[in-house]
Amino acid sequence: QMHLVESGGGSVQAGGSLRLSCSASGLTFSRYAMGWFRQAPGKERESVASINWSGSDTFYADSVKGRFTISRDNAENTVFLQMNSLKPEDTAVYYCAAGSSYYRASYYQTEGAMNYWGKGTLVTVSS
Repeated sequence: QMHLVESGGGSVQAGGSLRLSCSASGLTFSRYAMGWFRQAPGKERESVASINWSGSDTFYADSVKGRFTISRDNAENTVFLQMNSLKPEDTAVYYCAAGSSYYRASYYQTEGAMNYWGKGTLVTVSS
């Protein structure tokens, strides 16, 4: 069982930045791809970004491409999401998730590809 804990959420004005972190424990972190998902009020959860087990391959949703950056530190069992140029439509609860196997990062853009989930952290962007 992998335990995931997100942090770094908060309130920010449009155009600002936040850095989310997700700390993992319980299993060998470097054997898992990682993803960030988000769920806005009244909407379904959607993929934001994913990264393969080594960090050599990343995937982004079109809505965040060029603004968000996913990265990981396998020595620290942590995955990050740097969010710049935030928009009100980025307001959501952000979840990190872990997916087993060694596929390309794009494989992990669906919820069904993920095995473990954190409880989420709220990001609010005001205009």
